[in-house]
Amino acid sequence: MTTRTRPEASTVRRPRGSVRRVGALARAEALLLRRNPIALLNALGTPLVGVVLLNAFPPQGDAAPLPSAGIAVTLTAFALLFTLYYNLVTTLVARREELVLKRLRSGESSDGEILLGAAAPAVAITWWQFSVGVVAGMVLVGMGVPVNPILVVAAVVLGTVVFVLLAAASTAMTRSVEMAQLSTLPVVVISMVLGGLFPVGMLPGPVQWVAQVLPLTRVVDLLWLGLTGATRDGTTAGEWAATGGIPAALLVLAAWVVAGALASRRFMRWEPRT
Repeated sequence: MTTRTRPEASTVRRPRGSVRRVGALARAEALLLRRNPIALLNALGTPLVGVVLLNAFPPQGDAAPLPSAGIAVTLTAFALLFTLYYNLVTTLVARREELVLKRLRSGESSDGEILLGAAAPAVAITWWQFSVGVVAGMVLVGMGVPVNPILVVAAVVLGTVVFVLLAAASTAMTRSVEMAQLSTLPVVVISMVLGGLFPVGMLPGPVQWVAQVLPLTRVVDLLWLGLTGATRDGTTAGEWAATGGIPAALLVLAAWVVAGALASRRFMRWEPRT
């Protein structure tokens, strides 16, 4: 007697296989990280040191609730730039130069699965650092429970996706792991100066417009709104919503996701240059 395979069986197995492949790649990257005690200590200990320093030198501001979120927002911004973006560029370049990416592409894993598996440990550490910042803000400086958790989650998730894709695209300009210190410098410096860690209103007019379309600026804005109900410059969530600020911020991040996906697909190199 012949048996028929149900049509939905293959569609169920396919996503499960993808999850297994991504999980296997992520475990391999996590194992490499665990075997490097200095890198592991930096990854897990950096937010704790940052909390101590930020608590000793708290951000200044006129609006009462704003400084309370400074620890969480600052740690998240630095985690996205360094823990995620910079470290992922070096990881992908190292795997490319070792021909690991080339071998992985010859197997069952898709390009997206390879990128997701390589990025998973850095993403987990980034979210850990964000969590440390939120808890520290609540315990040390009385930040209180986040006013709008949905905005907080949206900011962290969209920011994570953007900087993962930017890291993949940046590998095209990075010939070696050592070169990553230079190739990532434009994104890091521009984001730190114009990315919302300092009040955007302090910048000249044209520079303010540039700052408003940067991904980190929008992540920081949404974090302030979600955590405290107001932006860093004191604009309340109601005022921001009335002027279309929240949809604009989400659209900017969505546009960066699309641009990053196109750039990474077009420019990311999977094997060493000859």
